[in-house]
Amino acid sequence: MQRWRGFEAVPSGWGRSVVTIGVFDGVHRGHQAIIGHAVKRAHDLGLQSVVMTFDPHPAEVVRPGSHPAVLTEPVRKAALIEALGVDALCVVPFTPAFSQLTPNEFVHDVLVESLHTAAVVVGDNFRFGHRAAGDVELLESLGRTFGFTVEDAPLVSSDGLVFSSTYIRSCVDAGDVRAAAAALGRPHRLTGVVVRGDQRGRELGFPTANLMTHRYAAVPADGIYAAWLTRGGENGERFAASVSIGTNPTFSGRERRVEAYVLDFSGDLYGERLSLDFVAHLREQRKYDAIEPLVAQIRADVEETRVLLG
Repeated sequence: MQRWRGFEAVPSGWGRSVVTIGVFDGVHRGHQAIIGHAVKRAHDLGLQSVVMTFDPHPAEVVRPGSHPAVLTEPVRKAALIEALGVDALCVVPFTPAFSQLTPNEFVHDVLVESLHTAAVVVGDNFRFGHRAAGDVELLESLGRTFGFTVEDAPLVSSDGLVFSSTYIRSCVDAGDVRAAAAALGRPHRLTGVVVRGDQRGRELGFPTANLMTHRYAAVPADGIYAAWLTRGGENGERFAASVSIGTNPTFSGRERRVEAYVLDFSGDLYGERLSLDFVAHLREQRKYDAIEPLVAQIRADVEETRVLLG
């Protein structure tokens, strides 16, 4: 898959293409359907498929301070998109100047002049241009003017519930990682670097990896979770882990942390970049009046994790 930073980076000899456009945070089941539709359409026409996405999230530029929680980091998102068979990924820097493009300017400058678009595949709720003034109907009208077709892919839903990034963020925020996984088509993943904590887990007999995550990462609600921990990249070693998210109320903690006790592992993880794939929410955070019941509960959490992850 070719990767371009900005539509100006499209090679001069790039031929006509089938394009789909969106933030695609999460690359969830709805996104997969739209991108898959574009890939199939390109194959049918003998053309190249292009996914256009944006960085940073448009909301942060249009309404500073409103950046939503991020479901997939850029590198992970690109890998998921590539796995769908896309020929090229165009990441457009979403700048204040770019946000000012009218719908007509966006279509002419980006879709026509840069990407030589033959067909555009978008979701039913697609909006574009300054103040999101453009919709699918306007895109179709401009397509007739500039010589490309528009295909709107129906939104993917289950039991009347439409899968969207907003819905998945709400699931993660509530700690419902099973519902998030159902909409994503895979477990929700959190990635970060292991940093030194208070060493309290080690003192209790359950040393944990304290994960420092991206500032906008979609971190599940406070609680205890069963998760798969991966070290060494996408195809690295995988271990079952019991994960605690919260402020350690028993010890009057204030800083919210993500701490993973890795089952059947002994070694030093400091400085490593790890991923956690959340499988199940085990329980809420609780405050204990003594160390003994806390240790007993941690032991029970570990065993429940072992059973759940097999």
